[in-house]
Amino acid sequence: MKKIQQIRVLAIASSGGHWVELRRLQPAWEGCLVTYVTTSAARENELQEEAQQAGREAPPFYAVVEASRWEKIKLIRQVLQVLLILIRVRPHVIISTGAACGFFALRLGKLLGARTIWLDSIANAEELSLSGEKVAGCADLWLTQWEHLVKKDNRNGKLRYEGTVV
Repeated sequence: MKKIQQIRVLAIASSGGHWVELRRLQPAWEGCLVTYVTTSAARENELQEEAQQAGREAPPFYAVVEASRWEKIKLIRQVLQVLLILIRVRPHVIISTGAACGFFALRLGKLLGARTIWLDSIANAEELSLSGEKVAGCADLWLTQWEHLVKKDNRNGKLRYEGTVV
């Protein structure tokens, strides 16, 4: 009898609003083996407390350096950290709500054969995020939470609105 393999999900976002949005999606990966990645090591406590209250083991967690497009050295460090995590975890699916760390995870993860999902931040109501625009080419599923943005900015035809997600 062949053993059914559990789906490995890497849920990654920068700390702050992106992290909050990502965590609100948690019911979507119920029953999967989830690894969380963010830019604040303090978020691990949040996951541990939640798991303890639910009487289960905390999911694997990694913190990567916070970086922006203006901090090239930190970006290089972040890329390397994300790559090492991807090699270690070997996710089947990668999902991100943004920003740089999610962009790198989707780009690199696609090269490693993972399915990729980008959910543009709810905060981007007037235009898509820069990371979202850049990652669109490698996202298997690219969602926005604002219907008018699909009509306004859907250059490659991949952007979708499926209703309010978060």
